[in-house]
Amino acid sequence: MNFKKIMPAVVLGTLVFSSCKKDIDPVIIVPPSGGASVQFDGILAGEAGSSAGKSVYIDLSTNISTGMARKSWDLGFYSGSDFRVIINNTTTATAKIINKNDLSDVTVADTIGFNGMSIGFNGTSWPLVDDSSANITKTVIPEVSATDANNKVVIINCGVGGTTPARDIYKIRILRSASGYKLQYAKLAATTFTTLDITKDAAYNFQYVSFDTGLTVVEPKKAEWDFNWSYKLYKTFYGDPSVNAFIPYAFSDLITINSRAGVQAAQVLTSTVTYADYAEANISTSTFLSTHDAISDKWRSTQPATGVRTDRFYVIKDGVGNYYKLKFLSMGVGDGGTRGKPQFEYKLVKAG
Repeated sequence: MNFKKIMPAVVLGTLVFSSCKKDIDPVIIVPPSGGASVQFDGILAGEAGSSAGKSVYIDLSTNISTGMARKSWDLGFYSGSDFRVIINNTTTATAKIINKNDLSDVTVADTIGFNGMSIGFNGTSWPLVDDSSANITKTVIPEVSATDANNKVVIINCGVGGTTPARDIYKIRILRSASGYKLQYAKLAATTFTTLDITKDAAYNFQYVSFDTGLTVVEPKKAEWDFNWSYKLYKTFYGDPSVNAFIPYAFSDLITINSRAGVQAAQVLTSTVTYADYAEANISTSTFLSTHDAISDKWRSTQPATGVRTDRFYVIKDGVGNYYKLKFLSMGVGDGGTRGKPQFEYKLVKAG
């Protein structure tokens, strides 16, 4: 038998078969989660649940939750088209601009009269913090200009909200770079500074930086989370009703949806339809909001005892069009739950 003639034919046949096999391999599509019962664990190191040290993110379609220490970051660099930087509202950080362009020229004397930049129980604190609506065009740090001379030094108080340990005051300056941002930062009294390049990444809403550790990951990829539970700075009504006065206020158990990735949420009262009966046909009658605070603190009450509101539930539309109904079960002494470890359940209503 002439193996020299047979072998090429065998090899060719194998290659053809392999090629055909690759062409007909099915594309495996993982269906979204049908729902689950979930308990977040926001406790970082034995602190009280009302000051839970973690922020927790969840992706409903995969039932994956991720907890990160609130104090693990100081600045968030926006990955979208704008050149914007947020400060850490989960530690009640504050910021103030000074009219200098060189960190080396900034000393403690430049902050005389700043009074620690702490947040008071009044509306005068708003200029020190990012807008409570999470509007990326309303950050306390101005948009980073393409003209370096326009980018002034910013003083950062890292915040002590929710029993966050006090830290040094920092001075920073942010410039644009070809791929994103260039950060210069140092403690207020330092005579030298550190420079860090931050690259925009469209897979994430923000790229995060800690003054202690440098670049760090906080949020999952923007397509991989639907809502976040955390202690964080928000707003509350205070003062004269005639002027509709709101002040910055730090809330425990605040829930924000991932509106930047297209997530929406609707509140449904059980007097309209029960959680058990809510079905696909009810979606068209629900009012969905795309604002980050569509749920906020409305799902729980602290008076007369801390617990979930049982007269309502929520429907969440994720970024790919899956609809989930979500009911909070417990979160405090008023409902037999544990503060800092809220429990809820959710079920798929309609797949996207």
